Amino acid sequence: MTTSTPLTADRPAGPATDFDTRAFRNALGSFPTGVAIITTVGEDGRPIGLTCNSFSSVSLEPPLVSWGLRTASKSLETFRQSGAFAINILAEDQKELSARFASGAIVDKFEGVAWTPGHRGLPVIAGSVATFECDKFAEHLAGDHVLFLGQVARFDHGRQEASLVFYKGAYMMLTQSLRELAASGRLDSIHLDQARRLINCMLLRLACQNGSAEDFDAIERNIGEIERYDDAAQRAEASIEFFRLVTKAAHNEVLVVVAETLTTLLRHVLQTDATLRARPDLVPVRRKILAHMRERDPDAAESEMSHYFDELRRGAMAAQEVAA
Repeated sequence: MTTSTPLTADRPAGPATDFDTRAFRNALGSFPTGVAIITTVGEDGRPIGLTCNSFSSVSLEPPLVSWGLRTASKSLETFRQSGAFAINILAEDQKELSARFASGAIVDKFEGVAWTPGHRGLPVIAGSVATFECDKFAEHLAGDHVLFLGQVARFDHGRQEASLVFYKGAYMMLTQSLRELAASGRLDSIHLDQARRLINCMLLRLACQNGSAEDFDAIERNIGEIERYDDAAQRAEASIEFFRLVTKAAHNEVLVVVAETLTTLLRHVLQTDATLRARPDLVPVRRKILAHMRERDPDAAESEMSHYFDELRRGAMAAQEVAA
């Protein structure tokens, strides 16, 4: 096994200060990728796993594959110290597993998950489209990620099902299904509200745990903008941005995908549903949500978020009665 060392000379110049990181990320999203769960075994013998979409083949002779992990990941040291890992390629019907292993709120990600010990005791997840059980070949520090290279010791490709695919910031299957609902008129504001409530409460709990002071400051600036806008359209867009910033503070890439997809659909509903309007009276509720986030109190924050959606629904129902 080899480990890279940081370059001290002839290092390429860093990106310009005006480099648009978000646009760069969107451009990278133009390349469809599969979704995998990377697993290993900790020093205490417990199985460890996380969701990843950076898996790639590297070489046939020897058989090498690679994947990347953020340097900020809590699992980084476990994978650095481990001498092996398994890559479990997910099928279309395993979206729930993808979300489970991406969640920072679930302590035992393997609870209720069917798996068997493979090469060197590596957890091999049942029902995967393919699995690659690897000895660690090398690791390299690359910006804000560590790249792991593995030499494949065993592999399996027994299940003949379509793989779960990630494309342009969303699961292709999820995005297509939701768009079909919207196009057919079967995606009404009530169902969208229920989905947003569940996803945003989940993200809010993660934001209380993972959010930084900078994340919370950005949310506070956004609330100030909501208060300043007189134009209803600007206020509505700033309100949507509030939830995007909460999503960002959660630091969970998979849930970000789901939330951003719902946000896109929300914009569609706002354009077609005359009863949905910006609610300036809910600004104080947003401030309470932020206060609980800063206090790292997920229960109080979620309670306030639920109150927010309750008030939003009451307003929409009242508007519908007036329209009728």
